[in-house]
Amino acid sequence: MALSDIQDRITKEEARMGRTPGSAQLIAVSKVQPLERVVAVLEEGHRVFGENKVQEAAGKWPDLKEKFDGVELHLIGPLQTNKTRQAMGLFDVIHSVDRPKLARAIARIADEEGHCPRLFIQVNTGEEDQKAGVLPGDLAELVALCRELNLPVEGLMCIPPSDEEPSLHFALLAKLAKKHGFEGLSMGMSSDFERAIAQGATYVRVGSAIFGERDYA
Repeated sequence: MALSDIQDRITKEEARMGRTPGSAQLIAVSKVQPLERVVAVLEEGHRVFGENKVQEAAGKWPDLKEKFDGVELHLIGPLQTNKTRQAMGLFDVIHSVDRPKLARAIARIADEEGHCPRLFIQVNTGEEDQKAGVLPGDLAELVALCRELNLPVEGLMCIPPSDEEPSLHFALLAKLAKKHGFEGLSMGMSSDFERAIAQGATYVRVGSAIFGERDYA
């Protein structure tokens, strides 16, 4: 499925829900994609991309940002504390703030460097042991810490369990965001982004439906 098809579906869902056109932005998730596919999407004019790993992004995006103006790069995968400084130099937005130690590391480096990416707090809405994200019951404490540290948190992010109805998790995330005064909602992927838009997503993260299936070999 082409980039234009995904953008058309986003526009139609925004209209169906009575939302402002462009209020749900598309992050093209380029992780583990061949460079030629990424360049093809850049040449179509798209500029908002997502990566899961700091090292992969570091090997790919500095050169692409030199060739293509206006790229906005989002980290959507888990962030190890020891990769924080590198991530803050590479990414415009980090979606995976999920623990006090990471929040404090970001705040310390932001003070040293004089800048900070925009941030989202990742919430483990399904309370899955193997998945990153702060538990819903611990969110208030992390939000309070981020505000105490003056971090530029603009919303919440989630990845629903693969075996559950995602709309329930999107609705929960929207409820939590409203409770804590956030407007940003990073939620929805290739298989469910329209349902995420229906629940208020401001960013949807679509990879394989734009680029084709990933080859992890």
